[in-house]
Amino acid sequence: MSAVYLVTGGSRGIGAAVARLAGATGADVCVNFVSNRDAADQVVSDVVAAGGKAIACQGDMAVEADVVRVFDACEEAFGKVTVLVNNAGILDQEGRLEDFSADRIAKIIDLNVTGALLCAREATRRMSTANGGDGGSIVNISSMAATLGGGAVYLDYAVSKGAIDTLTTGLSREVAREGIRVNGIRPGIIETEIHASGGNPTRAADLADTVPMGRPGTAEEVAEAVLWLASDKASYVTGTTINVSGGR
Repeated sequence: MSAVYLVTGGSRGIGAAVARLAGATGADVCVNFVSNRDAADQVVSDVVAAGGKAIACQGDMAVEADVVRVFDACEEAFGKVTVLVNNAGILDQEGRLEDFSADRIAKIIDLNVTGALLCAREATRRMSTANGGDGGSIVNISSMAATLGGGAVYLDYAVSKGAIDTLTTGLSREVAREGIRVNGIRPGIIETEIHASGGNPTRAADLADTVPMGRPGTAEEVAEAVLWLASDKASYVTGTTINVSGGR
């Protein structure tokens, strides 16, 4: 029986890399996106070309009704979700906390924290053996910003990722005897489109010298770690967050 992956924010960057790699293992993949259907459809095509099955599911993971609808669509297409990759997240323009508006902070917290909690909640409701589920795996995408503070330009984003680390620890203990493993990944400086959304598309290359390995990482390198945590090869691993950061 194929694994069924739900990858939130799966149309670009790390999410897209996870979806493609999961497809290459023969998994069924639900590629969640909020607005860029063309990008999501391309990831779906890539998954199918790699030997998996996939659908694109529109939904804003900061909206409770959308979260439930996306889980329902995935289950209707492929059966019960066995792996949630809790990846959807945003950052805003570089700046200092003293210049951040309440609207900016709320937008980041709504998706990066509330959205992640809602997705984890929905996965738990459906996976938990206490609720009649068959168990599963949740992999939360955090960031090295959670431990490094966001490079003095993304403090609100860093705070939101600190919450993801807490979610991983707390939920893993809550559901450890209900067939669900909960782990996390802290990517470091990774070459993805997210830097452009923060107004600095060359940020990964600019910070290469701050990485002990001397280079940015790739989304594919992060995806490899996600797939391992989600797999039975990590069957005795829960409550763990792995740094994929080149030593940074």
